[in-house]
Amino acid sequence: MLWLGIESSCDETALALIRMTNGKVQIVDDQCISQALLHKPFGGIVPEFAVREHSKNLPMLMQGMIKRGSLNLEDVEAIAVTEGPGLMASLLVGNAFARGLAQGLGIPVYGMNHLEGHLFSPFIGREEKLRFPFLGLVVSGGHTILTKVDGPRKYEMIGSTIDDAAGEAFDKVGRLLGLDYPGGPEIEKWAKLGNADAYAFPLSLIEKNNYNFSFSGLKTAVRYFVEKRKEELLEKEQFFFDVCASFQEAIARVIQEKTISAAKAFGLSCIAASGGVLANQRIRTLLEQKALESDIEILIADKKFCTDNAVMIAFVAALFYLLGLPITKSMEVNPNLSLINFKRELNGNSF
Repeated sequence: MLWLGIESSCDETALALIRMTNGKVQIVDDQCISQALLHKPFGGIVPEFAVREHSKNLPMLMQGMIKRGSLNLEDVEAIAVTEGPGLMASLLVGNAFARGLAQGLGIPVYGMNHLEGHLFSPFIGREEKLRFPFLGLVVSGGHTILTKVDGPRKYEMIGSTIDDAAGEAFDKVGRLLGLDYPGGPEIEKWAKLGNADAYAFPLSLIEKNNYNFSFSGLKTAVRYFVEKRKEELLEKEQFFFDVCASFQEAIARVIQEKTISAAKAFGLSCIAASGGVLANQRIRTLLEQKALESDIEILIADKKFCTDNAVMIAFVAALFYLLGLPITKSMEVNPNLSLINFKRELNGNSF
């Protein structure tokens, strides 16, 4: 079955073609246009600009697929599009594009949960590894969550973000240090030149049996620290490098400790980790090291599937189809859609 995936929840415009054969995914084409450079001068996402770019980029990406010969619209059998969570206006563009295309082709279109896409993305290309239950870790710009996955759409939330998610903390501290948006990749770049043990920034909510995340206090601690040493920040490169490395290490250690502790506490032998922040190599390394020491299998999504992409949206739709899970044809955009207490009105609209 050939699926067209569409992702437009924030500032990435993405299209993907995948085929599921005998339970294995074949990625026919995967295209994404990032808007990071456009939003960089503003230090964050400007929704009006994002909408304009999505409206321009979706048709352009599809035409590119057609010209390359990877896409023959008559061969597409179903469309999967992100319905939430995300920016309302950005979601509307993707959903309108999907509806129009589906109506013209006479094929079904399905609204998918962006977080579920991330949750299952570590299994892309490793479908044989999918076993229930497992611990799902999603670390992105707006979400840091730990979820016990007992089966498709059977989720028990173990821990989640109380205030600033990890990605938000990276962006805010990056801005504080005078770095470009997005802050995560910039901090990671300079942290490689620093000493991660130079400064002991707080490890938020690290106490035992607490699996929630809070990075607001860490952000504030860094702000007060650099305000007291502004001259060093401006004049000493090594000080700047060490601050980046120590801040990154604080986030990485919290994610590492809470994730492995949760897996042990709930008796889970497999962790599936994903989300844009998991493209950070230091966080990946610490998770892998601790999991190995604890005899826990960990699958971290390929870096190209950590950030927002359309492959994961098409993949989770195709996966649920193969598992026999009914999914609706509901196309109600929901910017606040959550993985918690996920419910759908099926209304008979299933595969």
